[in-house]
Amino acid sequence: MWNKVMEHLKGHPERLSVAKVLVENGFNIRNFKIYCNDIIEIPPVRIGRVVGVDRRTVNETVKSIEENHELKTLFTNIRSAGYSLKEVARHLNMGVLEITPINAKIPGILAKSASLLADSDISIRQAIVDDPELSPEPKLTLIAEKKIPGALINDVLKIKGVKKVSVY
Repeated sequence: MWNKVMEHLKGHPERLSVAKVLVENGFNIRNFKIYCNDIIEIPPVRIGRVVGVDRRTVNETVKSIEENHELKTLFTNIRSAGYSLKEVARHLNMGVLEITPINAKIPGILAKSASLLADSDISIRQAIVDDPELSPEPKLTLIAEKKIPGALINDVLKIKGVKKVSVY
């Protein structure tokens, strides 16, 4: 998906930055306007401030996307993945296991990590996976019902494809 966006917006780094913010936040485009989950309209000036461009650049990006059938389909149907408990997990006495892969396309990292937690009688409340096409350093974040025991870190590091593990 991201390769199609990059190809369409090549030569326009500011527009590419706008598109990245739209994708990262799950903002969709409809009738030349930006929305969060089809409900809340986001003013172009707000996106521009985040990206560091003016609203005209945001509007030109939206127009360019709307005029390309394939990108219009993508951006019309994209939605936010929802809330994340990562930042509040500590306050809720939950555990966070953040895994950085060597290569995010190696299969089994999520399944094996989830199995390790299940074998330790720890339930997963939320799993968040960064898209490797959109994130320079994609991560798998598992939010668990209770704190993650330190003994699990070595087991997670043994999973094929795991580069780094953080526990909060």
